[in-house]
Amino acid sequence: MDPRTALGRAAAAVDVTKVYGKGDAAVTALGGVSVGFAPGEFSAIMGPSGSGKSTLLHCLAGLDTVTSGQVFIGEVELTALKEKQLTRLRRDKLGFIFQSYNLVPTLNALENITLPLAIAGRKPDPGWLDLLVDAVGLRDRLAHRPSELSGGQQQRVAAARAMLGRPAIIFADEPTGNLDSRAGAELLAYIRRAVTELGQTVVMVTHDATAAAHADRVVFLADGHIVDELLEPTADAILERIKVLGG
Repeated sequence: MDPRTALGRAAAAVDVTKVYGKGDAAVTALGGVSVGFAPGEFSAIMGPSGSGKSTLLHCLAGLDTVTSGQVFIGEVELTALKEKQLTRLRRDKLGFIFQSYNLVPTLNALENITLPLAIAGRKPDPGWLDLLVDAVGLRDRLAHRPSELSGGQQQRVAAARAMLGRPAIIFADEPTGNLDSRAGAELLAYIRRAVTELGQTVVMVTHDATAAAHADRVVFLADGHIVDELLEPTADAILERIKVLGG
C-alpha cells in the first residue's frame, strides 16, 4: 500500500513489521502488513493464536511501536509522533474496548461513561450522550455501580465510554471474551448499531466467527501476514474460510 492511498481512511498500516526480541530469540509478529480501514465501517481481524492479530490492533492504535513501516490514523502518521503527541491523539481521537471492562468501582455507570471527558476537562454533548445511552440500552442503569451490573451491562458501559468522545475510530480487542453468548450478542448488536446509525468506525480483534459475522469485513492473518479477507461475512462463510486457511 502506498502511503498516499492510506489518506482518507480511518486507520491504515503501511508495510508494518513488528519484531520482538533480538538475534536468535527474535520473533516476527508482523511481517510487512499493509491494510486500511474505511470510515464508518465495522471490521474484524481474525487468525489463529500467534497470528499477529492483537499485535496489529495495538500497533494501529498506537499502543505498541512498530519495528518498521508506517501507521496512520486519518492523515496523521502515528509512527512520526513523539510520546506526548501520541498520548494526546489516543485521548482525543481513539476509543478502546478491551476484554476487561476497566470501570471505576466507586463510580456509577453514568460517571464511568463520562470519566475520560471529565479527566480531559471537557463536558459531553448532552444529545450525543442521550443517543449513546439509548443505543447501548442503559437508560435504567445509569445510577448503578459496576458491582450492581451484569458483565454484559458493564461491557456496554465500557463501549459507551469509548464512543462518547466521538473518536475517529474504536479499537476493540476480544470485547466479548469475558461474556456469555447472550451478553456478547447484545454488545455486538449495540456496536453494530453504533456503526450503522451513528457512523462510528470500529476495528475488532476476535477469534469468534459469530462475533465477526456482525462486521462488514473480516481480515484474516496467519504467521504475521494478511492472507485473505471476506466482505459481508456470515458465520458459516467465516468458518469455511478458516478451515481453508487451516486456522
